[in-house]
Parts: sequence; C-alpha cells; structure tokens
Amino acid sequence: MLGLLQIGETLRPFLQAYELVGAALGLFIAYLAYRGYRRNDSRPMLYLAIGFGIILGLPLPVVAVSLLFPSLPAPVVQTVIQTLEIGGLLCIIYALRMEP
Repeated sequence: MLGLLQIGETLRPFLQAYELVGAALGLFIAYLAYRGYRRNDSRPMLYLAIGFGIILGLPLPVVAVSLLFPSLPAPVVQTVIQTLEIGGLLCIIYALRMEP
C-alpha cells in the first residue's frame, strides 16, 4: 500500500499538468465558440462559450484558492466545483435547445 502512495505522490505534478492541459483546451474551445458568436451573431454560440468557460475555466481558480488556503474544507471546495460544472452544463443544454 505504501508503494502506491509513493507512486501517487511522484505522479502528482504530471497529473496537475495534465489537468492544466485539459483546462487550456477547454478554454480554447470556449474562445472558438465566442468567436463564432461574434462572427455570426449567434446567441446559442454565446451560451455554448459561456458553458465551456464555466465548466473548464472556473474550477482552476477555485482549486488555486483551495491550495492557497488549505484550511478550506475539501467538501466545500468540491461542492463549489460541482456547482460550477452543473451551471456550465445547463448553459450548454440551453444553447443546444434554443432557436438560433
């Protein structure tokens, strides 16, 4: 069991970098959707951009704050992140369901 914990600690920086890559790709998708909104004046694209931005962009600052203040309870941080993800998904669903 101790060996698995040591491997986990060794991989932590790589996993964090992997999370950053995923967030960067998600924010790039949000940027492309926003450009689509600006170019075509398509309101659904705006909500799609907002949804991706919320889902993939906002959890990073929340995690950064939780790392700066380790006294914050983990369940509270996880609840905030989960709420952001649900809000972003609702924006995406709204974008897909609305009339252009």
